[in-house]
Amino acid sequence: MSYALITGGSKGIGKAIAYYLAEKKINLLLVARSESLLKEVSIALRNNFRIDVKYLCVDLAGENAAEIIFEWVRTQNVTVNILINNAGYGLSGGFEKYSASSHAEMMHVNMVSLVKLTSLFLPMLKQQLRSYILNIASNAAYQAVPYLGTYAASKSFVVSFSRALQYELRKTNVSVTCVSPGGANTDFGTRANIGRRAIKAGEKFNMEPDEVAAIAVKAMFKKRKEVVVGFVNRIGAFLVWLTPKGLSERVAAKLYE
Repeated sequence: MSYALITGGSKGIGKAIAYYLAEKKINLLLVARSESLLKEVSIALRNNFRIDVKYLCVDLAGENAAEIIFEWVRTQNVTVNILINNAGYGLSGGFEKYSASSHAEMMHVNMVSLVKLTSLFLPMLKQQLRSYILNIASNAAYQAVPYLGTYAASKSFVVSFSRALQYELRKTNVSVTCVSPGGANTDFGTRANIGRRAIKAGEKFNMEPDEVAAIAVKAMFKKRKEVVVGFVNRIGAFLVWLTPKGLSERVAAKLYE
């Protein structure tokens, strides 16, 4: 049987994507840090949609997390035809506020694990009749964001990597889609320690995880290269492209400092 593998699949956008795919009767492999949340979501998905759901508790910040996930999938004797690299988090505040290891761990989750999982699973994906890779970036990827700098840069990497890989795989059975959500009603702001000013500024434009998930999965199945989620976010990305970099950086800095 074929499965969709979702990292960060126990809450937020990842959980919403899991539910969206479950409605389509797609079997799921869920990976996240919290075993209790994974168990809860897995039971609910099995009971509500009568699909097979397996889960693995692992922290993608770990040096060998991607290899652990790949070996786990191999032991389950299943195939993956959908790889969704959703896991990621941010660190808000001045660069010097965080240790070198804190920055490195975040970059490992947002970039290194994503690349390693893609590399490990690509041979399996190529063996399927039709396969998909969905990488979740952020609207922060489209400019430098002072006081959210490492996170924004890591998501810029995700966009650039996804587009390059999509081109390389354009004549294969594997499509690559990169989706960049803006603000969503998840716990991202809490974990990133984002200040009240930035949270309040974005509240009126926040989307529900279910909305983001529907857009992301539809874009994936349509084999779209890159999608910025939400009209306001698309306008914002376009304006950043037009605006002098120094000005856009000053505006962003006022929100996050």
